Amino acid sequence: MPHRVLVIEDDIDIAHLLELHLHDIAMEVDIVGTGTAGYNKASKDGYDIIILDLMLPEMNGLEVCRKLREQGVHTPVLMLTAKSSELDRVLGLELGADDYLTKPFSIQELQARVKAMLRRSAMQTAHKQTDSNEESITIRNLKILPERRQVTVAGQDVELTAREFELLLHFARNPGKVYSRAQLLDKVWGYGHDGYEHTVNSHINRLRKKIEIDPARAEYIVTVWGVGYKIDEDNSGKPDV
Repeated sequence: MPHRVLVIEDDIDIAHLLELHLHDIAMEVDIVGTGTAGYNKASKDGYDIIILDLMLPEMNGLEVCRKLREQGVHTPVLMLTAKSSELDRVLGLELGADDYLTKPFSIQELQARVKAMLRRSAMQTAHKQTDSNEESITIRNLKILPERRQVTVAGQDVELTAREFELLLHFARNPGKVYSRAQLLDKVWGYGHDGYEHTVNSHINRLRKKIEIDPARAEYIVTVWGVGYKIDEDNSGKPDV
């Protein structure tokens, strides 16, 4: 069965170009031209990937992505951005987009990114099967239930975004191991986003606000200066200052 792709793009020429070359790699493509229509279709119909333009009528791509993630729609999102919109690309990644392409882009790059995202999605499905056999991970007062995607601290539920949860779970499964920002982008986001390692900092900061007693003196996700981050399993390291 071919993979299903939703293209949310108001430029009809670009949309048809995407459709043509996605068909070349055996994709079934639906096209919509507004953010509102794209959000409605993506939230109701099952797609394997969403290609989402940043600048759209009625609702922009950032808002579409944010609302989908808030609704629990975790379909991989490839965001299309203008060359000059670096801030929007960063915001897109932080709101839950899985990757971005800067216009103009080559067809080969588009196809490679789509294939990579589908591979990543398949890996996540395999991880979910592993999660079903993994009852819980406990690190002092922090408890993670992978199958339920639930986190508690001292018995209190903590609300995390999908990406925050994946980042925390990756640390918890590898206690004491230090990861650079580039390595975390590769392991959690799926592959490197050169020049956007600071999006990891943003996610770590938000995680700390949610799970640490004092985010300024982190005791779970600690900084290893000049290297990266790790989860401190036994609280043997010094808190961040």
